[in-house]
Amino acid sequence: MPRLVQFDVENTTQLTDRELRRRWTVFHESIHVVQGAWWRRALGRMLGVETRRYRLARVLGRPVLRVARALTGRQKVEVPPEVTAVSVVAPESGFPINYHPRPLSALGVELRGDENFPQVEILIIDATQTDAPDLGALNRRLEDSAAAWTFLTDAATSPIERAAALLVLLDAAREGDDVLFADEAGPRHAAPILKPPSVGPHTLLSYNVVGRPALIRTDALRAVGGFSPGAGWAFEHDAYLRLQEAGRRFHHVARVLPAGRPREEFSAERLNPATLRVVTAAMARRGLGEVAETRATPGVIRWSAPVPTPAPRVDIIIPTRDRLDLVLQCLEAIESTTTYPNYDVILLDNDSAEATTLAFFETTKYRVVACPGPFNYAAIVNRGVAHSSAEFIITLNNDTVVITPDWIEQMVALAALDDVSFVGACLLDRDGTREHESIVIAPYPQHLRTDSNYPHADQFAAATRDVAAVTGAVQMVRRATWNELGGMDELLKVVMNDVDICLRSQDENRFVVYTPDVRLFHHVSSSRGTLDPLEDRNRFIRRWDIFGTFRDPFFAESLLLLGETMYYRHREIDPGSGTPGSLL
Repeated sequence: MPRLVQFDVENTTQLTDRELRRRWTVFHESIHVVQGAWWRRALGRMLGVETRRYRLARVLGRPVLRVARALTGRQKVEVPPEVTAVSVVAPESGFPINYHPRPLSALGVELRGDENFPQVEILIIDATQTDAPDLGALNRRLEDSAAAWTFLTDAATSPIERAAALLVLLDAAREGDDVLFADEAGPRHAAPILKPPSVGPHTLLSYNVVGRPALIRTDALRAVGGFSPGAGWAFEHDAYLRLQEAGRRFHHVARVLPAGRPREEFSAERLNPATLRVVTAAMARRGLGEVAETRATPGVIRWSAPVPTPAPRVDIIIPTRDRLDLVLQCLEAIESTTTYPNYDVILLDNDSAEATTLAFFETTKYRVVACPGPFNYAAIVNRGVAHSSAEFIITLNNDTVVITPDWIEQMVALAALDDVSFVGACLLDRDGTREHESIVIAPYPQHLRTDSNYPHADQFAAATRDVAAVTGAVQMVRRATWNELGGMDELLKVVMNDVDICLRSQDENRFVVYTPDVRLFHHVSSSRGTLDPLEDRNRFIRRWDIFGTFRDPFFAESLLLLGETMYYRHREIDPGSGTPGSLL
């Protein structure tokens, strides 16, 4: 993964106020264009976004709309936030909703029908066979090959489909690339498998995120021993794991190409036993033990790192201002549910004034750290960490309720890995719906929720995976890592401080990991309301060049999250364009 760049520190070209306003405008107008009435969407496409004619049409059109609503008795109705969460697309209707499979001619490559690729060793697999491929025969082909690249394809793939995929991948190849892989149609109509630009090591342990079509440098594949004889139908996944361990470079091409995996290769009967074997072997090579099992989603593995022994000290840091009812509920759940033997709690008091709260602070067995002054979440948490001597810390909102008994064991096992910085969990709303399954930046930071904005039960949704960020409502990190980063940025007083520190923690060797196996209830905004200062958001945008060059390394780069809906980004991805207009 390339190191993430802080533009306010490392880039001499600072984002101007005018450009900042323009980016906000494009983002909001993109939401309006895709989510308004049909005529509004049509006008938006015709007039463009952030153009003089668009602004003029809005000015002239408002009085007309007011008169029309008055004559028809229709008034604009504000939709309550809780209603939008259930207005989602059923997985059967396709995902994302604006995606439509395109013909080969739309790929922009010239196909004659007699293409020859002497630089590519094409290995054809027959997925209709019951037995796994003869990997020994494939390895002999590799040993004898003089081709620079190796391409695996299914026997059902036509020569024209194969040629189209190869032309696009070869054209995208850069010096130093070892594996080029693209998005694929997948086994479901109108629901392609869209992939992230970076192959996270923890994601790849969970499932085969690379898949097909993929072009592998032949020398690189030979250097890791070719295909493992015992890998069965997961032989490609196994090869990708070993290539990653060897430090080989993966390059994603954000286009849905033909010659992907056939439907047969997604069945649980075929995929699960072989995937479990190759992931278990990879865990052993990486020194992670061998605790793994299959999940309900075919091809996805639930793997567990060993809990350090002896159990390291963990401090749970909980900020609060009064709201003793929430604090007591949070503490009761921790005490009655947690099985981890070596933890403590630090309560951070931000000017509590109620007599019952102050009386509790006087009598509680837990440490209480005074954090006076105007609400500044980053400063409060930094002060709490400064009072901790534990090896690991958990930041925890007072409006959370633990429901997974071994939550600390699971999180500390991940956080103790050398290549992990922060670890996050799955948060559930009051009604049990998922309201946080990592934070995706596509193009703006939002909580991923498979019960609403990601209504697609795929491998990505089910996996323990590398992510851009996790919410500060519950995140674990080494205290040494926190201190090395200088803690949270206290100029981000209310929002984006948790996302910012997650991004700052990532480099070539450290990752933020989300686990779906740790769950807590989260009563969103119960304690501090809906504080959301624009100043914090703008500082964050300037730092990370949001809406500009920033791309979430671990979320499909062809997906846009606009409002509560995922959309397919049809245009070519050009991070440096900065061109005004709709994000779509």
